[in-house]
Amino acid sequence: MNRCTKKYYLLIFIIFSIACSNEIKSDADEHGSNWEKQFDEQLELSGHRNWILVVDKAFPQQPGMHIINTGEKLLPVLEKVLQKIRSSAHVKPVVFNDAELQYISDSLAPGAEDYKTRLKKVLNEITVTPLLHDTVFVQMDAASKLFSVTVLKTEEVIPYSSVFIQLDCAYWSSEKEQRLRQLMKNQGN
Repeated sequence: MNRCTKKYYLLIFIIFSIACSNEIKSDADEHGSNWEKQFDEQLELSGHRNWILVVDKAFPQQPGMHIINTGEKLLPVLEKVLQKIRSSAHVKPVVFNDAELQYISDSLAPGAEDYKTRLKKVLNEITVTPLLHDTVFVQMDAASKLFSVTVLKTEEVIPYSSVFIQLDCAYWSSEKEQRLRQLMKNQGN
């Protein structure tokens, strides 16, 4: 092989390597932003009584639920989801988690204690209502028959780590609803 041919093959190899690395990077970027784009579209369509589930890897696929595979760990996804909900004008989060999580320790599932500590930081001031795991499935089955349920599936492998968010109206409270109903009742409606 002459010097020119070697340079030609080297140039082709370099171009091919750059193209491959850019393709891998853009696939990763696309995957990461793809779930967020899908979620943004769902959130815009969602409203009062819709659900958003940020779930662990073993969460089963179920009819009536829109599943988005994030390819990320649960807590970063949850953080982004809560931020997006908080910045929306139309909905606010009502948060639930599996009651079993409080009993999971590192001896049962390595990393559980760290996960619970970081989960508290992500949820910060949000009140969380624990539900038994089987109760969650009953509620989701009922909810999916009437309302949209969006599932953000993550790579999390800590058992009972899923977080369930029921959306409530951000600009109308239950107190205002009660006052409205009382006004209507007083007017004879």
